[in-house]
Amino acid sequence: MVRTEIRLFLTNKPGELGRLSNLLSDNDINVDALTIQDASDYVKELFKARGKSIRRIASASNYNSMQKDSVEYALIRLVVSDTDKAVDLLSREEYLFDFIPVIALEMKNKPGSLAEFANTLGEQGININYVYGSAVPGTSNALFVFSPEDIDQAIKIFKE
Repeated sequence: MVRTEIRLFLTNKPGELGRLSNLLSDNDINVDALTIQDASDYVKELFKARGKSIRRIASASNYNSMQKDSVEYALIRLVVSDTDKAVDLLSREEYLFDFIPVIALEMKNKPGSLAEFANTLGEQGININYVYGSAVPGTSNALFVFSPEDIDQAIKIFKE
């Protein structure tokens, strides 16, 4: 249930995802889940978080500069079969990344499965920062990755 998500930045140009995928594949690391977005969205979220915090991470002009530069990068979030090995490889290859705990749930591929999980968190007042997942049509299971605001509370709810 609790997995580690690796968040990394790639140059937003042809071939970069292939290069990353080859690195992982060549080292017997499977990608269990993945999502990619323009990194400027991530920088916008950092700026919003900055406004809610007393502690200033950077000045507004620094964020504006970061947002302009971030269009050249993609933010990749991935869950892999061997996180420790992947982190070692990414470090050696000098990728810019970090990692966080997430909830990865294998659920039934049927109407209402996602709603049940999302409703349970909502009823407990836990916001979901983001979610990604998929299922192959006609199969019985789906995998969804959730990043709740309060992961410790979310884990506690689903262990009960």
